[in-house]
Formats: sequence, structure tokens, C-alpha cells
Amino acid sequence: MASVNARGGRLYFDFRVGGQRCREYTKLKDTAANRRKMEQALRKIEAEITLGQFDYRMWFPGSSNAERVDSRAGTRLAGSARPAFEAFANTWYDAYRVSWRRSHAATVRSTLDRHLIPAFGRKPIDGISKQDVLSFRSTLAKVPGRSGNDGLSAKTINRIMQVLSQILEEAADQHGIDNPTARIRRLKQYRTDIQPFSMDEVQRILAAVRPDYRDYLTIRMFTGLRTGEVHGLHWAHVDFENRVIRIRQALVRGQLEPTKTDGSQRDVSMSQPVYEAFCRLRANRTSRDGFVFTNRKGEPFDVDNITKRLWYPLLDELGLARRRPYQMRHTAATLWLAAGENPEWVARQLGHLSTEMLFKTYSRFVPNLTRQDGSAFDRLVAAHLHPEAVHDD
Repeated sequence: MASVNARGGRLYFDFRVGGQRCREYTKLKDTAANRRKMEQALRKIEAEITLGQFDYRMWFPGSSNAERVDSRAGTRLAGSARPAFEAFANTWYDAYRVSWRRSHAATVRSTLDRHLIPAFGRKPIDGISKQDVLSFRSTLAKVPGRSGNDGLSAKTINRIMQVLSQILEEAADQHGIDNPTARIRRLKQYRTDIQPFSMDEVQRILAAVRPDYRDYLTIRMFTGLRTGEVHGLHWAHVDFENRVIRIRQALVRGQLEPTKTDGSQRDVSMSQPVYEAFCRLRANRTSRDGFVFTNRKGEPFDVDNITKRLWYPLLDELGLARRRPYQMRHTAATLWLAAGENPEWVARQLGHLSTEMLFKTYSRFVPNLTRQDGSAFDRLVAAHLHPEAVHDD
């Protein structure tokens, strides 16, 4: 993204033209007034780049950068009268990001900067062929993934290709050109096998975890809340009278956002262990406002800190295979289903609009369709956590 920055107390422009990064230094002091003037000028520069009207030498006479780029470099590349991919993609991003959640905007920005602009930045938007797109996709399969494995996953590649397709579809609408991604099928994504914990493993985890985190893990294991949902939970959304957790927001990248989807806004029933955990948490809090789960500084839990300093060491200590904390959501779902709860009720607890995803993900964990109110799950938990309270009829 183009920006106005400072070095040595003097302001300079930082922007891209035709895929090349350019910095143009000025003698203006770093003051609020000067920044406003330069930001206004930068907006004009970006507009001219997008429209193909940018003349580098006119804006910055004598600049050595003009030798590195065409005098009309912003968009009129290779004889094209249409925008370069980078300029168009950045304009597209700016136009749509106001309607996106912050986390999604950050993901799209990362996709542009890491993959799409390096590959297509200087190409005119109407000069990208189907073969260019297919070649690009094949290179993604060779990019090391997060775990250091060879090649990005099909899911990640499809996500990158989806952003590219959206940009080129917008270009097709605006400029009357063909979208080269229109007839390219998505890569087949093989379903990742879930790794929920059994009830016995849940017992071992809750018995071994530090006491000050036991209620936290109890709530995660028995509610199916996503990580961001539980970390973003406020006391105002814990309804003790009706024994429900009202999911209305999530903590993503340290920022509160609306839930993942509109369907994710839901009321989750509290089983008895969850209700008791919330009661203990409330009794130990001096304040009934703000986040339910906070560190010693009063800040909401950070997912990386919880994972690396609590979760993985705990699994290692118990000799359990490492798996993401998200598997606690799968654990709740599979325990509900194993207890015989109605899949429609389970789907509502998880925030699914239908049972389709539930059956697709958890089909081997659905033994029957006998209950629909959560009571079967309560009996399952009670049998393991409070066996003395369970009697045969």
C-alpha cells in the first residue's frame, strides 16, 4: 500500500508503479500539516496510476526512479490501455475492504502482497492468460507451507486462486474483458480427519491442567465454542438465569469482530459442568464486566500464548498427540453425538445453519437420533465426572 513516511525528520512518498517500489524524498518536515498535503498528493498519484495517466517525470523531475519505470508506467504497460494488475488489485482491495471483517481483509492483503502482486504486478489486467494462471497455480504447489512441508495445501491454493478470480472478475465487468479463471476448476480438497478427544482423555486433561485453567478448558471441551468466540466472550453474554452463552462476537488477531458468519450468532446451552465452571469463575472475579477470560494484566487470552505455553505442554505431559486447541470444538460435537443428542440440536450449538456440515464432518460419530435437549450429554458427563451420582434404575 502506498504511504507517506518519514526518515531523519523529513517526509517521503513510498508507492509502487508497475510492480516496482519507489521512494521519493522531500525536504518537508514531518508535521501533521505536511503529512496531510503529501497524503492528498499521494491520492492523486494513485488515481493517475490506476487510470493510466501517471507521468513519473512530471511529478518527480530529475528522479532516478524514472529511469527504472516507464514514463506512463502505472497502467499502460506493454502497449495496453488498461490498468496493470497491481494498480487494479489495490484499487479493488480498497473498494471492498470496508465491507469485510478485519481478519478477512488481513488475509486478502497478505495474499496480494505475498503471492498475486509478485506474480502479476506489472502485467496489464487484460494481458493475463489462462496459461499464466495455470502456471502460477503450479508454482504455488512448490511453495513451502507453514509446517515446512513441500507445497501449499490444496485448500490454501484454492483460497489464493479465489482472490485472483474475484479481482479478474471485477476487471472483466469494468473493462469488458474475459476472465481467464472462469473455467478453471478448484483443486480437490481432501477432508482432514478430525482428532477429537475421548471422554477418558478429557478427564485426564482436566485432572492434569493447572487449576486456574481448569474451568477454561472445561468450557471449551463441553461447549463447542471456537477459539475466537471463547476468548472474545464478555460476562454480559453469559446468561446464568437461562443457562445459555450468547455468542455475538469473536476475538480475532487481538480485535473484537462479529462472529464468523451470521449463523454463528447463537445461544449455546450450558451443561451442568459448564454452568458450574462459570459460577466458579464469577465468584473469583472482582469485576463482572469485560472479558470472561483474561491474563494477569486483565487482557484477553492470546491464542498463541495459550497454545504454546499451556496447551501443547499439557498434551506432551499426558503423552497425547499434539493437536490444535480447535479440536476441543470437535470434541464437544463428537461427545454430544456419541451421547445420542439430536444432530439438529448439535448443529445449532455449533452455529451451523443445517446438519449438512455436521454429517459431512462427524458422520462416523452419529450412533442414533434419540435425544434433542442436551440431557443425554449431561448424563454422559455425570457418569464420568461424578460416577457416584449415577444409579441404575
